[in-house]
Amino acid sequence: MNIEARISAFIQLADKIKRLSNDELEDLYSRAEAENAWFTKENIERALFGISYQLDEDKLNQWLSKYQLEPEIPKIVGIVMAGNIPLVGFHDLLCVLISGHFAAIKASSQDSFLINKIISWLLEIEPGFKKSLELRERLTGIDAVIATGSDNTARYFEHYFKDIPSIIRKNRSSVAVLTGNETAQELKALGKDIFWYFGLGCRNISKLLVPKGYKPDFLFESIQEFEPVIHHHKYRNNYDYNKSIYLVNSEPHLDTGFLMWRKTEELVSPISVMYAQEYESTGEIQDILNAHKDKIQCVVGRDYIPFGKAQLPELWDYADKVDTLKFLAAL
Repeated sequence: MNIEARISAFIQLADKIKRLSNDELEDLYSRAEAENAWFTKENIERALFGISYQLDEDKLNQWLSKYQLEPEIPKIVGIVMAGNIPLVGFHDLLCVLISGHFAAIKASSQDSFLINKIISWLLEIEPGFKKSLELRERLTGIDAVIATGSDNTARYFEHYFKDIPSIIRKNRSSVAVLTGNETAQELKALGKDIFWYFGLGCRNISKLLVPKGYKPDFLFESIQEFEPVIHHHKYRNNYDYNKSIYLVNSEPHLDTGFLMWRKTEELVSPISVMYAQEYESTGEIQDILNAHKDKIQCVVGRDYIPFGKAQLPELWDYADKVDTLKFLAAL
């Protein structure tokens, strides 16, 4: 297949997703949630929308225009997928297939049903991809690898794949910068960045940088509509656990009944907790961001990614700011 055929297949995949019937969607939701209880109907809808949002013909052509993607000899590229949010490994699959290489896929046990479904749709649309991808339990005999996991698994990946070109991703989280002058609409949009996918994604906001003396009352009021997250049993378990720890240890915190607020210089908050750190100048904001630059996935705010858009990355918004297509084109 040439690049035009590959692009066409992914455009048709977006169309396929948009045309799914209610019965097909309900079956998808129930089977995916049975595999992973964090994968609710709403979160799967968001993931599918995110894919169809990216697979726009103009966006695909804009994205691919600066790369040479017709390898003389396609390489076998292993993809170790994460499973923290639905279809989080799709972008890596897209990159490997669109680049003309062979994708050897190690799906996460937490997200195998959805990724298998996407692959089956893709093969229906373009049977030529049967020669370009394979689901595997073990990634042996590969020429390169893209692996996503925790800081602990990254050390294993770095050792295991030390002799081949690799992109190894570790834990990351995201930050929002507030000025104290945000509107209710902006803060409501920030709620999406905090609560979509229950805060499990690397693009979810786990920490707020706020001006000295900031009072979060207006923020709490503006995100009240996200209160239903507390009714999900796994989220509730995290909330109850973290609340009990704070109470037992007499740690100062604020509690909305579905999200706790704690002042700290730490970066990565647990599920159901929002960390906050005060700043006194724009220079101090930059110092804080620079200090954590290797652990921050994205930054949201008026001068950064717009509120509410953290979970809608563009094709060229690469994880960890590592250009996946540039890596693949150089193999």
